[in-house]
Amino acid sequence: MTALFNSYIYEPILSVLVFIYQNIAFQDLGVSIIILTLLVRTVLFPLFYKGAKDQTIMQQLQPQIKKIQTDHKNDKEKQAKALMSLYKENKLNPFSGFFLLLIQLPVFIALFQLFNKELETSTFDTHSFLGLISLNEKNLSVTLITALLQYYQGKLSLPKQTNQDKSPNPMIMTGKAMVWIGPIITFFVLSALPAALGVYWFTSTTFSILQQFYINKKIKK
Repeated sequence: MTALFNSYIYEPILSVLVFIYQNIAFQDLGVSIIILTLLVRTVLFPLFYKGAKDQTIMQQLQPQIKKIQTDHKNDKEKQAKALMSLYKENKLNPFSGFFLLLIQLPVFIALFQLFNKELETSTFDTHSFLGLISLNEKNLSVTLITALLQYYQGKLSLPKQTNQDKSPNPMIMTGKAMVWIGPIITFFVLSALPAALGVYWFTSTTFSILQQFYINKKIKK
């Protein structure tokens, strides 16, 4: 399994990063990481988009889901049929996020390993970003900005609530909690890792914010 992972995921991604570093990014590792991240996000855009769109729709359907659960609380079969009908009507797969995460996970692992391992080798002559940030060292500024961006991304994914929707809803409450919990975890994780990982996460989160703007606009129409 490890050999397959290295041959088909890790080594191809490393080769692309080295090519970008040597031929496109003027041997600036930070710029190389940004270009690689944008390339990965572009290639995996259909997967990221589907997962984010389904999550946003699921959040917006919470009032209807709660009504169905209340109306059929004594008949689980009718409740399940009504929920499946609602999902089908909105072209929503409630399990898509889980399956898409499984598909994306190997790529994430490869990127994290790459930025951790290759910075300790002589693969790259310099480890700086625009001559300002040393990517093989921790950087509080990159970590803080990335965490703030993730908080903003989480806020964008939440549906706007009306006065009628303000009754307690476990899933909406969980979503609101994750808006804070996610960035806090990100901050503590990145604060212990080289800034290269922060630049990757920063770029990926910025891409996700633009993607969420597009999703919100499309759903609103």
